[in-house]
Amino acid sequence: MITENSIKNQPLIQTVSESHWQKQLANAYRSPESLLAALDLPVNQAHFSKQAEQQFSLVVPQAYVDKIKKGQWDDPLLRQVLPIDDEMQIVEGFGLDPVGDKQAMVAEGVLHKYHGRVLLLTTGACAIHCRYCFRRHFPYSKANPAKSEWSDALGYIAKNDDISEVILSGGDPLVLSDSRLQFLCESIASISHVKRLRIHTRLPIVLPDRIDNQFLAWFETLDLQKIVVVHVNHAQELGVDVAKVLSYLKSVNTLLLNQSVLLRGVNDSMKALSTLSECLIKNEVLPYYLHLLDRVEGASHFNVSSKEATKLMEGLRDYLPGYMVPKLVREISGEASKQPVE
Repeated sequence: MITENSIKNQPLIQTVSESHWQKQLANAYRSPESLLAALDLPVNQAHFSKQAEQQFSLVVPQAYVDKIKKGQWDDPLLRQVLPIDDEMQIVEGFGLDPVGDKQAMVAEGVLHKYHGRVLLLTTGACAIHCRYCFRRHFPYSKANPAKSEWSDALGYIAKNDDISEVILSGGDPLVLSDSRLQFLCESIASISHVKRLRIHTRLPIVLPDRIDNQFLAWFETLDLQKIVVVHVNHAQELGVDVAKVLSYLKSVNTLLLNQSVLLRGVNDSMKALSTLSECLIKNEVLPYYLHLLDRVEGASHFNVSSKEATKLMEGLRDYLPGYMVPKLVREISGEASKQPVE
């Protein structure tokens, strides 16, 4: 069993040489001008915001850009990644910490909001910067559990035997190298009262090559129930490359769930949501949550009202079998669980 002392005495794991997916991440688009040029969109007609980009930088891998339709300003994938003037609006009720992450932190990078499970902020890095991100203002540099190889975080989990599930989030945990991620996951697996490992990630969707043979080899051997929650907002994100890596994850005994965010101009229609559910089920991914937008400063233009959302859900329940209908929820700071929206 891992104890606080044994964690501190564990040697650091050396990282491996740069892999194919890491090179793709290093070469991701990082300016609106280069992204728009790749999409055959005239930069001189663009409504992107340099100020918004400076506040929250643009990062988009080529694999995701390949799924954006060229020449279309209203493409639902482009809308998720292009910084625009609307982000600079100051709207009452939209703040810097919309879900109360700071007040829920019990150790560096460890959020303990809900009974029986904790969330570990493994890194502040992502493979893609979604403009609606509820942690776009989060001070990762002041809450970095990795700087001591997660010893404080693992120690907290080890001494609280009511914790049966550990959730890896970020940022995106799959941005970590295999050596570092394997060390963390195996350390968690060695804590006897932890039964499940849940990973929240966008990488299988935006950078599918991350799910390579090296990752699958060690991930399959983890002595925990493994749950991967991917984040797909629109069926257009589910290409052949994504379908392939989702099948790889299934092949190593992983339960696949999806969470989406209801976003104005992206998926706020019956057609978009029903098609998404159909495509998820085709790929053996269960639609899990549809979140109302977390009210983070810079994302108010994506907001869909709860009244509109419930009407969409009524339509989905009439149109789809029950297992294809995600739960419509919102997160409220201080509450003991996600709150259903009726």
